[in-house]
Amino acid sequence: MHELTLYTNPNSRGRIVRWLLEELAVPYQVKLLQYGGEMKSADFLALNPMGKVPALTHGNLVVTEAAAICAYLADHFAEKQLAPDPQSPERAAYYRWLFFVAGPLEMATSAKAYDWRIDADNAPAVGSGFYQDTIKTLETALANGPYLCGEQFTAADVYVGSHIMWGLMFKTIEPLPAFLDYTERLNARPAAIRANQLDDALLEKTTQG
Repeated sequence: MHELTLYTNPNSRGRIVRWLLEELAVPYQVKLLQYGGEMKSADFLALNPMGKVPALTHGNLVVTEAAAICAYLADHFAEKQLAPDPQSPERAAYYRWLFFVAGPLEMATSAKAYDWRIDADNAPAVGSGFYQDTIKTLETALANGPYLCGEQFTAADVYVGSHIMWGLMFKTIEPLPAFLDYTERLNARPAAIRANQLDDALLEKTTQG
C-alpha cells in the first residue's frame, strides 16, 4: 500500500495536490470522497474535522489545507527541488507568494465571486484589502522571472498558478497579460497535463455513477 494517500474530489482544490504529486513523481493513492455524506462521515472527520478536501495522509501523519500540503510535500521530498533551498534568498519569495494566495487572494476573489462588500469602511480590517490592490500585488509576483522564484519552478507555482487559472476561468481574476503568459507556461508542463487527465477521468467516472 502506498504511504501517501490523497483524499480528494476532482471538483475541489484537491486538483492542486494531485498536480504537485505528479510533479514529484512519487507513488501515491487516491481516495475519492463525494460531497455531503462521505466528506462528513465519522471516519473522514477524524482526519479533517472541517469535512473538506484535500487531505493528505503520510503514514500516520495528516496534513490538510492545500497550501500546507504543498509546502509539506516539497520539503519532505527536497531532492525533487520543488522548493528553494532554505538558506537561499528565493525562499522568502516562495513563502511570501504561497501564503499571499492562501490568504489575501483567496479572500479577495471570494468576495468578488459572492459580492461581499469590501469598501473604505472595512478594507483596513480585511486581510485582502481592496480587490484591485490584491490583483496588482499578485501581478508584481511575476515580474522577476518565468516563475515566482525566478528560473526555478516550485510548489508555490503549483498553488499560485492553480488559483490564477481558476480565477481566470470564473472571472474573479482579470486576464492580465502577466497572468495569461504565466498560466500558459504552467499548463504546458507534462505533470500538469497528466494531473488534469487523471482528475478528468475521475470526474467522468463519478458522473457516470
